[in-house]
Amino acid sequence: MAAVITDRITKTADVCGGKACIAGHRIRVLDIVLRHENLGMSADEIVADYPQLSLSDVHAALAYYFDNVEEIREDVRGNTDIAEQLRASLPSKLKAKLLNGAD
Repeated sequence: MAAVITDRITKTADVCGGKACIAGHRIRVLDIVLRHENLGMSADEIVADYPQLSLSDVHAALAYYFDNVEEIREDVRGNTDIAEQLRASLPSKLKAKLLNGAD
């Protein structure tokens, strides 16, 4: 992996569960990838969402993703599994109220 990417992307056990993050921030590579791939945001739009990042930080995160696609996709699957478990264990009170009518 290029030195620029390894300088800008870190994995620390006690930061974001050890997931790949932009160095010096608690912003995961996954967060950048989801905005880029799923929401169709450009690197400039992502910087607008995260003004504490530089454009080169975002590009480093995307480069890390393209070099480690399976790792990041596994992170996405893990997040999806956690979300499904939470939905199952914590049913929505609003949804129940809407389905049953207002009391």
